[in-house]
Amino acid sequence: MKVDISSVLNERQAEAVRATEGPLLIIAGAGSGKTRVITYRIAFLIGKGVPQSEILAVTFTNKAAREMTQRVRELIPRKLTRLTLCTFHALGAQLLREKHDLIGYRANFSIYDSQDQASLLRETSRELGAKGASLDLAAAVQVISAVKTGRAAWNKDNRHLRPLFKEYQRNLRVYNAVDFDDLIMLPLELLGSHPDVQNEYRQRYRYLLVDEFQDTSAAQYELMKLLVAPRGNVCVVGDDDQSIYSWRGASYENILRFEHDFQGFKVVTLEQNYRSSGIILRAANALIAGNTQRKKKALWTGLPEGEPIEEYAAETEVQEAEFIASRIRALMIRDSCRFEDFGVLLRANHLTRALEEAFRKENIPYLVSGGMSFFERQEVRDMLAYLKLVANPDDDTSLLRIVNTPRRGIGRKLLEKAASHATEHHCSIFSAIAALGHQKGLGLEEKSMAAAAEFTGLIEDFRTRFLSTRKLSQSLRELVEEIDYWGHLVSENKDARDKDVVKWKFGNVESLVGSLADFEEDPDSVDPTLFDYLTRVSLASRDDLDSREEGGRVNLMTIHAAKGLEFPVVFVAAVEKDIIPHARSVEEAGANVEEERRLFYVALTRARRRLILSFCSSRRRMGRPVEAFPSPFLDEIPPDCVSTPTEETEFVPDFQQAWKKIARD
Repeated sequence: MKVDISSVLNERQAEAVRATEGPLLIIAGAGSGKTRVITYRIAFLIGKGVPQSEILAVTFTNKAAREMTQRVRELIPRKLTRLTLCTFHALGAQLLREKHDLIGYRANFSIYDSQDQASLLRETSRELGAKGASLDLAAAVQVISAVKTGRAAWNKDNRHLRPLFKEYQRNLRVYNAVDFDDLIMLPLELLGSHPDVQNEYRQRYRYLLVDEFQDTSAAQYELMKLLVAPRGNVCVVGDDDQSIYSWRGASYENILRFEHDFQGFKVVTLEQNYRSSGIILRAANALIAGNTQRKKKALWTGLPEGEPIEEYAAETEVQEAEFIASRIRALMIRDSCRFEDFGVLLRANHLTRALEEAFRKENIPYLVSGGMSFFERQEVRDMLAYLKLVANPDDDTSLLRIVNTPRRGIGRKLLEKAASHATEHHCSIFSAIAALGHQKGLGLEEKSMAAAAEFTGLIEDFRTRFLSTRKLSQSLRELVEEIDYWGHLVSENKDARDKDVVKWKFGNVESLVGSLADFEEDPDSVDPTLFDYLTRVSLASRDDLDSREEGGRVNLMTIHAAKGLEFPVVFVAAVEKDIIPHARSVEEAGANVEEERRLFYVALTRARRRLILSFCSSRRRMGRPVEAFPSPFLDEIPPDCVSTPTEETEFVPDFQQAWKKIARD
């Protein structure tokens, strides 16, 4: 089935879709339809006879991967069971599952998220004899991640963490677990040291696409290079003007590396913006022109000029928040906006307090990006820990979480004895508990020993069930009933007023069962297993909030969290000196100021119809009012693009009519 692209894509987009052979660099400006190009390119490849199994598309969030898969499915109405469309970390997990024996892991390894990682580091620190309180856990995680990924080296400031790092790595091996950094670094090691394996994957994936290329780290770029030959069919799509993640290793310079490393590459630049009004786009173009380290491009739009950008000067952050809240209410009444049409963006999460208070006062429902994910809720993490332990009995972190959840009388003395046995015999705590259960004369209480035997028996029983049945959700429901998790919630929330809390928490457990059922019934899941499900859950990023929380609310988020999103109306609050650009970037100067300008550019280009910028003359810091000044970036916006807000401001009628005719990307 061939895909018609001439009638739905502009000339440059169509050129990018058709250029399927050889290296291709697509410079896609903000709102230029890059996602549309990627999805049409995948559909075009399939339509001209390329097997799905030969296409690998990599993006940066699970949410983006799902949306892209859905768009391809709409263009190619067939099952996509052989297409690989995933994140870099999911790709790494797949490679490790398939070639685990070459790196000394078993196929059922666990993937530790940030909480699991912190827990293991804390336990490792205790094993080394350090006091838990003396360890700056957040700093240790950052240092270990930076060293592991090659972004930093051991030096006099961090070398005290080197023994912790070595023991942490050893414990990961013992527990048959990997962390998120391992999902990139271990595949790099695997492909780099096994040419036959590298060639196998190059033959398998003859067409590689990378989305948000400007956000790739040096390690992810190297992984991409290993997967494709210098003259291979690789297409990377990115915008150096939207590179805002250098603090986590991303580098817009990968675009320059691509031009150096891939011979005979072609460049297609997408410059027509389909998102923002003419005025918003003109302001964004003027701002980003202040950066020198960028690919030259001139975004343009066929949309009307639209409303001027509004700038509001408040006395305090309280007045600023009240203005934003009242403006939202006014626009809802006058222009029939919905709550979800509004994006309120900030440089940092700590600036949300005044806005949250104003929204509550005005009864405006809102969602703070970065709020607790469904998969981070305590009761959900409890049940996932059971599933992880069933899948991988060597996962000590999961075991320690639920060994007495619900309470089953496994005493501290037995756990200490098991931990000592595990260290001495280089085995997991689960194996140690099972071994100790058959030994006499250890001075352990019989009741505790019996509880331990019952616990290990429970895990072994459900391990058999989960690994031998196709009814995973049914097995999970039986596990919930077997351990009486409802009773556990009741005992943990004994106060009468907590009855609704118990129902809500148990409802989350039931939702997890439903999540597993949806996974089993997914037509794109060829052979759904517990391991596959846990991998999917472990890779779920913070953008994957429970869908029940996504609609009907004002979106209150950092600019970083807004990347890839768009809203009819955008407020950018606290546009002030030392906030944006951040004071530290000004002190360090150079490229850091350019990244701050890119960050503000991303904020401006999230807006479709209306953009409102606000700042204060006084803002509280450390509990005290401090004089504040408008951001110098505001001076880079052309004066004719800006007005001061008035209650009489209306949308330009022809703009509203034109907007209805635009096919949204």
